[in-house]
Amino acid sequence: MSHPSYASELRLACLAVQRATLLTQRVFHERVKGTELKNDKSPVTVGDYGSQALIIQAIRHSFPQDQIVGEEDAGSLRSNDSLKSQIWEAIKGVRLSGAVDEEMGGPVKDEEAMLAAIDAGNSEGGNKGRFWALDPIDGTKGFLRGGQYAVCLALIVDGEVQVGVLGCPNLPVDDKAPLSAEVGGGKEDEYQRGVLFAAVRGEGATSQPLGEGDLLESKAISMKSPNMKDATFCESVEAGHSSHGDQAAIAEKLGITKPSVRMDSQSKYGSVARGAGDIYLRLPVSKSYEEKIWDHAAGALIVEEAGGVVTDAEGKKLDFGIGRTLKCNKGVVAAPKSLHNEVLEVVKAVLGAKQ
Repeated sequence: MSHPSYASELRLACLAVQRATLLTQRVFHERVKGTELKNDKSPVTVGDYGSQALIIQAIRHSFPQDQIVGEEDAGSLRSNDSLKSQIWEAIKGVRLSGAVDEEMGGPVKDEEAMLAAIDAGNSEGGNKGRFWALDPIDGTKGFLRGGQYAVCLALIVDGEVQVGVLGCPNLPVDDKAPLSAEVGGGKEDEYQRGVLFAAVRGEGATSQPLGEGDLLESKAISMKSPNMKDATFCESVEAGHSSHGDQAAIAEKLGITKPSVRMDSQSKYGSVARGAGDIYLRLPVSKSYEEKIWDHAAGALIVEEAGGVVTDAEGKKLDFGIGRTLKCNKGVVAAPKSLHNEVLEVVKAVLGAKQ
């Protein structure tokens, strides 16, 4: 049975994410962060809103029938003229050089078009038809402090992720660069930064440098299969996102002696996919918390296409077809095929001992 080609969707997603990373870097360096707090007390910035507007405008131009599950909405912006104008000033001049920007419909036309684009990310998702899952800045706290963050976009068709793209402006371009807590933490070093990860189901995963015009040359990436004792753990910076104590206990039981590397955002998925890290755990911190689909869809596909296995903490496949959250899953375990079963059994044992 032949598979549908997603070449057009992949190109659009890569260009849209690349353009949005230009905005996020400009916003960071100009310090126009205009931060406000959402209901869950997480910060949202000019960069979050602007990135969502730019990406959704590109999707609506190229695939007008597709729905979008976006993290933000423009409700509070309509009554906040100051923040609204900051976002408009930030995005109105953002474009990729050359003719490629026209592939995405060119710049956003005006403030009302910007608000309409942000609000178009209101789909509830589901397991029928096509929709895009968008996190305009994953790791907003990392973004604010000059650490790791990612612009994340995935195409989900009938509940299955088919295309995934991550733009990681602060990760090294070099796939062989060692992973450390300092990578992309705002410190100058010898590595060129800015990498775009991409995958199409069944076609493998790639990385390429982020650019300012057309897409640059990509190369295939794959996970390493180290001995367990030599493996590198990646985990979230925020203790509120994943249980650091449980992860330390799991690492000890597995015989892993290297300190874990704590990074914000889906840059962890990209790092594991290219073999800079080996294992990514995101363990439940509360029974009621539901992971958002936009926090995992692109990264999970990229790891799988690089030769890894991604499940929840019970070994179940992540289900992206039941709404805006992974309500049937608890936690995430991503590891090379050769290690995943062993890691999963220890995860189950450590979490089970707490029951």
